[in-house]
Amino acid sequence: MTGERKWHAEWALLPDGPARDVVLDVVGGRFAAITVGVPAVQAAADGAERLPGVVLPGLANCHSHAFHRALRGRTHSGGGTFWTWREGMYAIANRLDPDSYLQLARATYAEMALAGITAVGEFHYLHHQPGGTPYDDPNAMGHALVEAARDAGIRLTLLDTCYLAGGLTADGHTELAGPQLRFGDGGVDGWATRVSELTDHAAGGPGHLRVGAAIHSVRGVPREALGRVAEFGRTRPGGAAPVHAHVSEQPAENEACLAAYGLTPTGLLAAEGALSPEFSAVHATHLTGADIALLGDSRSTACFCPTTERDLADGIGPARALVDAGARLSLGSDQHAVIDLIEEARALEMHERLDTLERGRFTPDQLLVAATAHDTIGWPDAGRLEVGARGDLVAVRLDSPRTAGADPGQVLLAATAADVDTVVVDGEVVVTEGRHRLEDGRRLGPRMAEVIDLLWTGP
Repeated sequence: MTGERKWHAEWALLPDGPARDVVLDVVGGRFAAITVGVPAVQAAADGAERLPGVVLPGLANCHSHAFHRALRGRTHSGGGTFWTWREGMYAIANRLDPDSYLQLARATYAEMALAGITAVGEFHYLHHQPGGTPYDDPNAMGHALVEAARDAGIRLTLLDTCYLAGGLTADGHTELAGPQLRFGDGGVDGWATRVSELTDHAAGGPGHLRVGAAIHSVRGVPREALGRVAEFGRTRPGGAAPVHAHVSEQPAENEACLAAYGLTPTGLLAAEGALSPEFSAVHATHLTGADIALLGDSRSTACFCPTTERDLADGIGPARALVDAGARLSLGSDQHAVIDLIEEARALEMHERLDTLERGRFTPDQLLVAATAHDTIGWPDAGRLEVGARGDLVAVRLDSPRTAGADPGQVLLAATAADVDTVVVDGEVVVTEGRHRLEDGRRLGPRMAEVIDLLWTGP
């Protein structure tokens, strides 16, 4: 991330709106100058490389489970629910080791880069060997994810997840069992000790990796541990780290929490001091009015994953109500039924329309803010085309059958990941003409298929 590069964009979505004929200078991985109104001929004479279409800031995938990518197209024949889908997820979880996880995650993160994603928040709970015995390196699975993201050319926030219980009923928490044993650390102290061995400088340097914390859910973490996890995140070396949690994804989760504690999941997290500007409630689908107020008053973030929430029939969350209450929004691809942050952003508006029968619930500018919420995964200096910010950019074509004729400022309502042409991360070109730099003569799809087929069928 040294040296200097210069690009010319016919259109760019700058903080104050769309601008034409924009030259973006990147030095040392950051935007050093952004100049508007430079004709393409002049920019080329000055050594600028041409970018097609409209240039956006790098997109932020704020909620990912990389190993779930192996489930795409494999879980639909029997119908079912979130709870039946979960059995297939557990089966894949029990077959992965650090080597196969590296291969799967590398391909998954490369697919994200192809979709314009420049940083990912990985909600990581697949920690140990089958049966729960730690690897010789207790963070071997996490290190595989770090290496995978580095190879794919995107930044990683490893949201190391505390997962201590197998479920929650009116009688309390149940023990981990079967594939879940891989997720647990014996207690919150064991989790904290293991995560303390991970640092932002591990295997890729401070420019590549951030370490945060996550509460799997109120089903997976007993009440007495919730505040401990949140405090661990707040006191990370170098400043407060992001803390995420699955919240109210399913009505059954709310019912169990009310039966056990007399509180909703949001209410329980608030009572234990987990809500804060560094906190993200993932899914936040089935919230009460009081829940919405708690998240808004604490300036927490709600991370919506619309393509997953519709794939698993979770429901439509109260996105507009959360924003009106003071909460922020981010987006994730979660189980990767689709990896397309443009589609996630569009779905944020479209799902609101289905729920309210009104158009214009979110403006294109607001959708872009949700799709570039890098600060919610620990990268406050990314997600904007402005001087001093990280040199991330995404060029989206405006001449495809999908985007032809679209207003550049409304490209998120027309494009898909297939329209992403060029992706630059910290000044380094990762995708050119829709091809990832790892695709040296062989496309990504066949590589991904080999990895996934082997996981399902065995050697």
